Amino acid sequence: MDADQVGAEGDDESVESGPVAGGPAGTEATLSDDERGERLSQLNGLIELMRPAVQADGGDLALLSADVVTGVVEVQLQGACSSCAVSASTLQGGVDRILRDRLPWVTEVLGGVDESVDPFESESMGRGGYVPSF
Repeated sequence: MDADQVGAEGDDESVESGPVAGGPAGTEATLSDDERGERLSQLNGLIELMRPAVQADGGDLALLSADVVTGVVEVQLQGACSSCAVSASTLQGGVDRILRDRLPWVTEVLGGVDESVDPFESESMGRGGYVPSF
């Protein structure tokens, strides 16, 4: 992991200042360690705010990595979300939108579902109220 990235565990012991994405053309602003820490703290707080809504349906939301300089955040839906038909909508319409709306420095949200979970096990974790039955 390079020095501008911070993993889900908050592993930021060797974070260095670097260029800020989206700065004025021809200039390179830098982020101090305090600014990096503040961005990571805001991101973790927002992830924790969203988790109960996902957990209510038997899933979970995990922060895999965050580059606080470029604004690229990677998340993963876990548990019942692995077999849910609307997990892509949750990522795009929910997680992505909320992170970009509330954290102006976030430029891209990458995400997916935990595919290591057995689909039948994943299906049994959820309440199923949101999955249409035909």
